[in-house]
Amino acid sequence: MAESNGDNLPQPPSILLDLYGLSVTPESHPSVFDPSREDALPTAQAHDPARPYVTLTFAQSLDAKIAGAGGKQLALSGKESLVMTHWMRTLHDAILVGIGTALNDDPQLNTRHLPPLPSAYPYGYRLPRPIIIDTHLRLLPHCKLLKNYQAGNGRRPWVICASQRGTPSLASSEAFAARATVLQSAGARIVEVDIDANTGSIAILAVLAALRQRGIRSLMVEGGARVIRSFLSATHASAKAGSEVVDALVITVAPTLVGSAGVGYGAELHADTSAEWLIQGCTKLPTFQHVRTEVFGPDTVMALKVL
Repeated sequence: MAESNGDNLPQPPSILLDLYGLSVTPESHPSVFDPSREDALPTAQAHDPARPYVTLTFAQSLDAKIAGAGGKQLALSGKESLVMTHWMRTLHDAILVGIGTALNDDPQLNTRHLPPLPSAYPYGYRLPRPIIIDTHLRLLPHCKLLKNYQAGNGRRPWVICASQRGTPSLASSEAFAARATVLQSAGARIVEVDIDANTGSIAILAVLAALRQRGIRSLMVEGGARVIRSFLSATHASAKAGSEVVDALVITVAPTLVGSAGVGYGAELHADTSAEWLIQGCTKLPTFQHVRTEVFGPDTVMALKVL
């Protein structure tokens, strides 16, 4: 539930303010977009200046499923926790999903469920930049993200795809360029990043570096399952350099069971207990410090920081 400050403006739940070390004052509201302070809006900052602060967040069932069979969208979050998630969006510069989520859910990634601001108030809520990881540019040009941007109701989406440097097939390169042109004509900004040589997928560290170079200071990652696994597993690759990939984890647990046909995110996550990594004190998965747990309607929300 939204709270109010001295100016009677709605404000984010305290669980989020505590997690990010933010506050609401008459002079500064972290969820409100003041165009005169666009580059200095309050947000969490990563210890590593080369990447954004990253919050990994998702809703899951009691049996740790985040989607139905075949990735079908499930309405797991109740109204109260959904509003909390929209408040969380206002506290980040950008919000990221994978192409599977973009195609299956056709999300808007906005803040439409927040309580209205006073009619005479000069500013609106802060909208995060929508970002889609889309290796092969499969995003549909008529998706809601692009339609909202065209209508002036949303920010310009950025589509992160695989770099085409050294592509061996001319036909493949031309087809990729044609898809890029269609998406750019619809309003998308195309950002090419390198592929991870070990996995064949877009390198998460390269994504974070590219976003920070383009001014993104904080990033909210909402899924789907493959993206969640990629961010958690990327800790393994970055640990030798002493650099985390995820800073905070916010999980909403809905009081329901989905069953074995549902899609989870943990099946391929394993701690690395090899001698080399144990000596270095590293595992493949990050460890967390509990910040707060709160109940929002029927759901339980846990906020954790990465150690």
